[in-house]
Amino acid sequence: MKLATYKDGSRDGQLVVVSRDLGTAHYATGIASRLQQVLDDWNFMAPQLQDLYDQLNAGRARHPFPFDPQQCMAPLPRAYQWADGSAYINHVELVRKARNAEVPASFYTDPLMYQGGSDDFIGPCDDVVVPSEAMGIDFEAEIAVITGDVRMGASPEQALDGIRLVMLANDVSLRNLIPAELAKGFGFFQSKPATAFSPVAVTLDELGDAWQGGRVHLTLQSTWNGRKVGMCDAGPEMTFHFGQLIAHIAKTRNVRAGSIVGSGTVSNKDWAKGYSCIAEKRCIETIQDGQPSTEFMRYGDTIRIEMKNKAGQSLFGAIDQTIAAPQ
Repeated sequence: MKLATYKDGSRDGQLVVVSRDLGTAHYATGIASRLQQVLDDWNFMAPQLQDLYDQLNAGRARHPFPFDPQQCMAPLPRAYQWADGSAYINHVELVRKARNAEVPASFYTDPLMYQGGSDDFIGPCDDVVVPSEAMGIDFEAEIAVITGDVRMGASPEQALDGIRLVMLANDVSLRNLIPAELAKGFGFFQSKPATAFSPVAVTLDELGDAWQGGRVHLTLQSTWNGRKVGMCDAGPEMTFHFGQLIAHIAKTRNVRAGSIVGSGTVSNKDWAKGYSCIAEKRCIETIQDGQPSTEFMRYGDTIRIEMKNKAGQSLFGAIDQTIAAPQ
């Protein structure tokens, strides 16, 4: 099934069920009003939502309406936890190579992760508001999952069973703030503003055979200012699958329902497939030419992030945003 959250003036919005073709939607009123309620009582509520989803797809739902991504908040508008990985080691290798630095051996066996702000996500069509262009504004096209409860010490295979929903993410980075923050030895903070997510989150069965081994084997498309800059394969080159990422979090603590885990920038060794963040393009230019030539984003720039199934249909709807100055 496919789930979204509509804006209603509240912090958590209204849960809606969305048809497979993303054409129509139906309020989940009577089952649950918010997605977190469903995650907290998944085994009871998910089958009821599935029934409504089946009715919607069959044209039998009582009060359907046209689905409008512009009305969407993030599927889970605020979460108990947002932890983002760097599961595509090629991305790390490029960054290190551009700096003439080696990748530590541990990076290939132990996932990199940071914990981001989870109190203020932005909707898929909301503006990305940044205080200054000088901060080095960058998009990051990623895949993310929402979990149920996963116990401390869970294995990667057990952690996979805790995945409830999959969606896309734009993990915005302010690149010019990162070096000074990392130099403090305590990780990202101000350099990672509010993250945006796709209009809908989907259950694993919606991915069909594209979901294999904790990875999504489909192409992630990134379009910057109307120009397609990334057609990156999200599957084979994901070094750490989602079960491994979740198990990494659960090594010393429980992971509770409503946690969101990101893949990190989707990255391929074949440069012809483009890029899922500008920083990677700049690293490639540095490796080739000795210095970067692509500038970061400016106010008024647009970014569209989307993934289609093998039939060419949008799976999650599109993140479609404009970079904007504060009002």
